[in-house]
Amino acid sequence: MPKAFASEVDTGLRRDHAPEQGTEAVPRFGGSRNGRSLLRRLAGQRAMTCPAAIAGALALLGVAGCTEPQRQAQPAFYRDLGSTSAKVDAEQARAMISAYRMNAGLGTLALDPSLDEAAQREAEAMARSDKPAQADAVKARLAKEGVPGAEANLSAGYRRLAEAFSGWRDSPQHDRVMKDAKAKRMGIATAYAPGSKYQVYWALIVAP
Repeated sequence: MPKAFASEVDTGLRRDHAPEQGTEAVPRFGGSRNGRSLLRRLAGQRAMTCPAAIAGALALLGVAGCTEPQRQAQPAFYRDLGSTSAKVDAEQARAMISAYRMNAGLGTLALDPSLDEAAQREAEAMARSDKPAQADAVKARLAKEGVPGAEANLSAGYRRLAEAFSGWRDSPQHDRVMKDAKAKRMGIATAYAPGSKYQVYWALIVAP
């Protein structure tokens, strides 16, 4: 399994190990395995259609209702994104990161379509060049577009949302982005590069 590059805010590039392909990466909240229970609630135990557990968890985060998920469907945070048609579930990512922030005493985030578009642009650019971008360059572009104070996590090599979240949480620089106290909104996107050994590129942008 190749290493995953991770472009960090203000500190340039580093390399992180992505979890082995085929393993179930379980994001941990608050630095302990106790977060598994929250993920299970978000997943609705994988077998229920729009269960009360996921409805309650999403309601706690200010998300309205369920929209007919397929029965027995794989939770979005475990879905393999290593294909051209696969895209990260932005709402599931928002709920996961917001729950993590709430556990740290911070506010939840709202999805911002403009930040989703910016994240998609950056992810696709990295996939085309097969090289992670510098976070400072992304922040400068966003500032010119009228989004000052943005922060970004730019990574490659994670095939699942659970893996990306766990990698960012375990990296102090990336964790600071997810826990940015000024952040109120976010955008997230992935892009697939079939000829790359890293294959899936990620961009997470948070902003006031």
